[in-house]
Amino acid sequence: MSAGINIRNPLPQDEPLSPHRLAVAGLLTFLPVAPLGAQGVDEHVAMGVAAVQVHDLPNALAHFEAALTRDSLAYEPNWRAALVLLDQGERMPDRKKNLERDSLYARADRLARRAVAADSQGAEGHFALAAAVGRASLTMGKKERIRRARLIREEAQRTTELDPRHDGAYHILGRWHAEIMRLSGLSRFFAKRLLGAGIFREASWTGAIANMERAVELDPGRLYHRLALAEIYADRKRYDDARAQLADLAALPDRELMDSVYRGRADALSGKIADKR
Repeated sequence: MSAGINIRNPLPQDEPLSPHRLAVAGLLTFLPVAPLGAQGVDEHVAMGVAAVQVHDLPNALAHFEAALTRDSLAYEPNWRAALVLLDQGERMPDRKKNLERDSLYARADRLARRAVAADSQGAEGHFALAAAVGRASLTMGKKERIRRARLIREEAQRTTELDPRHDGAYHILGRWHAEIMRLSGLSRFFAKRLLGAGIFREASWTGAIANMERAVELDPGRLYHRLALAEIYADRKRYDDARAQLADLAALPDRELMDSVYRGRADALSGKIADKR
């Protein structure tokens, strides 16, 4: 559910850079860089953020980790490092066993929990935890995914309480509703038992659509939001609405490292519903 990338190459050769990212990349290239150990927490966080902007996740993680060696309980480098680890793991297939990916997700979970412990009023820590638990659950069986769904929902809801304009949290909530509604047969039985009848009954297609539409409204340029909304519309046989989202997605520029993957999924969905009315 996340948010939702593994970058072995800092910047794919086929991905165009925006003028803003070119400027940041140039700044990173030509500014004198002090040794990692010579910088403070704030400096490392700033350099890590700049590296994320140009998709240099290994360098970003190195800076966030360096900040944590100076203050392991610092709120910002904990949640930022957690999100970078999730980005690194996302490009590894969910449906195959992969110890490296699972290790990244487990570490992201620990850092996100540490961020929440450091500042329970910080929205990004709760979002990082919801995303970490959600991403890891995609690699697991249905029963374990259901077992973890309560925490995902709680942390995403807490994020929106603290930051009502957090598009990523609305995406997670939209997906939470959709995943529960997509269950069938024995899986629905287990979901009702593990989540509790009250929470189980709160899941709805209406909730899935409303939350994902809110995510798109808050960040209309994010391809992943539009893809997820199109998938939900298709589930509900709202094919014209799904096609509209896919058309909007196709017109957007790539912004994130997984956008080429999202485009492939969008193309596949477009072909699947081409003749649907």
